[in-house]
Amino acid sequence: MALIETHHLPVPAGTGRASALVSEVKGFWKGFFATAFNPYRPELHYMRGPGPAWRAKHGMDAPIRLKPRDR
Repeated sequence: MALIETHHLPVPAGTGRASALVSEVKGFWKGFFATAFNPYRPELHYMRGPGPAWRAKHGMDAPIRLKPRDR
């Protein structure tokens, strides 16, 4: 899910209100697309068991401790 942030910036002197609105809309969409289409997917990096370092330390025949299933 994307997090949408809004910022209310003061309108600089001598700048029209319409150009400030356009700038705010552009900033919103830029942030939205940067967040929505972020290529980092943490579920791809989630480890699902002991890795090679654990096996090197404990040996290949060591029992793996698993959480008991809820029945």
